[in-house]
Amino acid sequence: MDDLQSRLEQIFGWVPQWLVGLGLVVGAIIVALFMHGIAARIIKRGLGARWPAVPLLLQRIAGPARLALCLVAVALVLPLAPLNDVLREQLRHFFVVAVIALIGWITVRAVDMGAVRYLQRFRLDTDENFLARKHVTQVRVFKRVTDTLIVIIAVATALMTFESVKQYGVSLFASAGAAGLIVGLAARPLLSNLIAGVQIAITQPIRIEDAVIVENEWGWVEDIASTYVVIRLWDWRRMVVPLSYFIERPFQNWTRDTQSLIGAIAFHVDYCTDVSRIRQRLEEAVRESKLWDGAVVNLQVIEASPRAIELRALVSARSAPQSWDLRCEIREKLLAFIREEMPEAFPRERALISPPLGAFEHGKAPSQQIPARAHN
Repeated sequence: MDDLQSRLEQIFGWVPQWLVGLGLVVGAIIVALFMHGIAARIIKRGLGARWPAVPLLLQRIAGPARLALCLVAVALVLPLAPLNDVLREQLRHFFVVAVIALIGWITVRAVDMGAVRYLQRFRLDTDENFLARKHVTQVRVFKRVTDTLIVIIAVATALMTFESVKQYGVSLFASAGAAGLIVGLAARPLLSNLIAGVQIAITQPIRIEDAVIVENEWGWVEDIASTYVVIRLWDWRRMVVPLSYFIERPFQNWTRDTQSLIGAIAFHVDYCTDVSRIRQRLEEAVRESKLWDGAVVNLQVIEASPRAIELRALVSARSAPQSWDLRCEIREKLLAFIREEMPEAFPRERALISPPLGAFEHGKAPSQQIPARAHN
């Protein structure tokens, strides 16, 4: 290496040193880009036909790969550049840190590409998409956890290249008891959410596009991040909930095992109501609706108060949104039927009016008592 450097100084002794260094750097970059182009073509021709994902992966990581090769090439020619030892060492250290960061970047991009490639086999825009939502949830959570670990490892590796950080690390390990306790307490929310994310990916109490009720709010699971879950509420708002919430607290999942749901419609009618006619109208109404899945339709008297009776109609639909729309549709049709065909079924207030005291003393017969009247 010293012989080569001395020969370069003899040949280009009349050229300024900064220009020689610049030429070496530019030449190294050109050679690195040329080698990257040749390697990419060879890999595409050799492995592209056998594995279609290889060209996509190369395209995904092309930018960081080029930059990484350029940095490696520049780091290799730095010893040949006519620079002082201090500047050369600083530049070498900078390129080492940059290469570590780029390797981490390439790894993250490769993980993302693998996740996208894997999820292309599943579709969420179908009715029976339980398997797809299961795999999408697992892959997204594990991908984000993996990305976090890659970033942590890359940053730790880059920091360990500094001598001051190494010395600090030794002193930190010497006081690991107190430092570990402080760091553990400070990072407890982050660690609990990360662990909860792994638990959710494995046990899957929730999945992407699950219909849930959280804090008395109904919506769909839109995204599961590393530390939080985004719930898309029915009115287009977004609720952000920590991942640990779904491990530590109860919530409702309407699509855990199946999307089909039974919806309940409750209303009050008078005691003289012909329940069989309303049941017949209910069956006709659900058959007319496109939202009914043909599984459940039922009408029952579930309560009897002193003033009215309570009816409950049960109807089933293929999904939570369709169940809500079906309930609203059937409720509207039954109310219209009662209003137009059975007005006597509306709840009434009844009162029994007794004759005034002393009516019999004035010669009124019992048959002349005031009759009871019903008031609507």
